[in-house]
Amino acid sequence: MPRWKPGAVDRLQTAALELFDEQGFERTTVAEIVQRAGLTQRTFFNHFADKREVLFGLSSELQREIIGEIAAADAALPPLEVVMRALGAVADKLLEHRRAVVAHRYAVIAANPELMERELGKNAALTDAIAAALRERGGDADAAYLAASVAMLAEQVAFRAWTRPDETRALRDLLQDALHAVRTTVDAADRPLPA
Repeated sequence: MPRWKPGAVDRLQTAALELFDEQGFERTTVAEIVQRAGLTQRTFFNHFADKREVLFGLSSELQREIIGEIAAADAALPPLEVVMRALGAVADKLLEHRRAVVAHRYAVIAANPELMERELGKNAALTDAIAAALRERGGDADAAYLAASVAMLAEQVAFRAWTRPDETRALRDLLQDALHAVRTTVDAADRPLPA
C-alpha cells in the first residue's frame, strides 16, 4: 500500500485550523497537527516551514498570480484599474472556492496579535510587489505606489466583508464596492469644508 495520501496540504490546514480553534495557536504543536491529519511530520515539513506557514502558505502563490495578471494586462489601462482587475481575477481563481477555509484562517489570525502583525507585513510586501510590477509596465514610481496602496486598502476592506459569516457576495464584487467607497471618500475630501 502506498504511503502517499492525496490532499495532504488541505488535510494539514484543516487539522491545524481545528486545533487552533480548540486550544489556541500558541498551544498547538506540529505533532498534534500531523496526528490529527493522519500524516507524518516529514510530510508537514515538505509543505510548510512551521505551523505559521499553514496560515500563510498561500501568500506566495497569491502574489505570483497577482503580479502575473498585472504583467499581462492591457498597457492602455490605468494603474489602479490594472491592479483591481488583477485582484478580482486572482480572487476568482484562488480564493472564492476556498471561502470557508480562508475565512476561518482570517479569524485565527485576527485573534492573535503576532499573526496579525505578520499578516500586515505580508500585505505591505504585496503592496511593494504590486508597485514594482506597475513600475515595470512603465509607470511613475509615486503613481505606482499610490495605485498599489489604494488597491490594497480596497482589498482589505473587501476581504473583511467577504469573511463575515453572513456575507454571500463574491470577493470580486466586494472589491468593486470597496473601490467605489474609496473614490466617494476621496471625492468628498476634495470639496471645501462647510463654513
